[in-house]
Amino acid sequence: TKRLIVTLVIIGMMLVAWQAFFAKPQPTAAQLQTQEEAQRQQQMEKALEENYTETVKADRVAAEQQARSQAKVVIESPEIEGALALQGGRINYLKLKQYEETLEEESPSVVLLQPSGVEAYFIEFGWLPANGANSVKLPDSNTVWQADSDVLAAGKPVTLWWDNGEGLRFESKVTLEGAYLFKVQQRVTNTSAQNVELAPYGFINRTFEGSVSELLILHEGPIGVVDEALTEISYESLIEDGAERFENTSGWVGITDKYWLTALIPHEGETFTGNFKGYTTKQGYHRYQADFLGKARTVVPNTSDAYESLVFAGAKRLELLDKYSEKYNIPLFDRAVDLGFLYFLTKPIFKALTFLYGIVGDFGLAIILLTIGIKLLMYPLANKSYVSMNEMKRLQPKLKSLKERYGDDKMRFQQEMMALYKKEKINPAAGCLPLFIQIPVFFALYKVLFVTIEMR
Repeated sequence: TKRLIVTLVIIGMMLVAWQAFFAKPQPTAAQLQTQEEAQRQQQMEKALEENYTETVKADRVAAEQQARSQAKVVIESPEIEGALALQGGRINYLKLKQYEETLEEESPSVVLLQPSGVEAYFIEFGWLPANGANSVKLPDSNTVWQADSDVLAAGKPVTLWWDNGEGLRFESKVTLEGAYLFKVQQRVTNTSAQNVELAPYGFINRTFEGSVSELLILHEGPIGVVDEALTEISYESLIEDGAERFENTSGWVGITDKYWLTALIPHEGETFTGNFKGYTTKQGYHRYQADFLGKARTVVPNTSDAYESLVFAGAKRLELLDKYSEKYNIPLFDRAVDLGFLYFLTKPIFKALTFLYGIVGDFGLAIILLTIGIKLLMYPLANKSYVSMNEMKRLQPKLKSLKERYGDDKMRFQQEMMALYKKEKINPAAGCLPLFIQIPVFFALYKVLFVTIEMR
């Protein structure tokens, strides 16, 4: 019994260690580029960094917040309430109407995005000069856009526009595609006499005050899919080891919490450069960024060019992520829910749990029924384990006799003990082996109960 307990403890420690150190896929190596292409990408990245530094101000004063709130497009749907700021053209406020912060009766709804302060969290899109030069006047964080409507809702898209006065007109059409999902169509029209080379970008900014706790069993922080591989990066590593960059890749980038996700899904079929960044400000805030930079494009006079991408900002409901993954061909989007390295077990268990919930209408009863069902499926293994342990218990007097007879000769004792097992047709490992098979299943069940928002 003591050995069995020790074995189970070791197995549990091994599972946690595997989850923490080995289960997470390593980021794909960046593809090689020519020297000219690499230089161009670095120039665009520098411009993006300068734009980011300029636009993200955690210590904005109350007057600036009030000015932005007076010029906005209201976002309204059954799931969310938010704002699209005309200054900067950002999605800078988002409240999740179906989820409260606590169980208290008067608890406020969860606020996912907010424009400023020590917990600034917002999403921005725009264009950068492809050559890194500032010869073209482009919209930035101070740009005040015009809008064709003051409400963004399902079936009611909003188009923002801005003219730089030098022959370039910029438009951003934002459509609410579904629960927590936005489509952003950026367009630039060139009526000047010169070619203009631009690159589209999008970034997520998140700021924390103080340190961020990290759990071994759960990933929270920068997340994405890079060339068909899930990539999870800790907040701590971005501060200590520096930025992570992925060139000429496909997939998506974002920032995840236990139950909430913000994600940028660049244009399908076109590669991009993805970045995860983090640093500590002088005020002691931790600031993190997930961004993408699209391929440069040349807009010749009297033509226009467009770039389309998606934004997810909301609750990580697994059936919703599956739906969007299939509809918009978003790779591994369901992995935003941290189902872990036992994904092949955790997802079917979750599907079974929600199926039972659909029948009984109560998650408590569904959990009980699922546990009973798993125990019934595992009964042949458990029964074999019990039978083996009873047989071992029956042999204890004979084993004790052998130990008394050959206790001083350990080698002889081992030989006689194995001969006894062979004579009685008993496998001493048969009692533990069925347990080894059951442990991952129940660990997967625990994982489902711990990370899914339905359990919240």
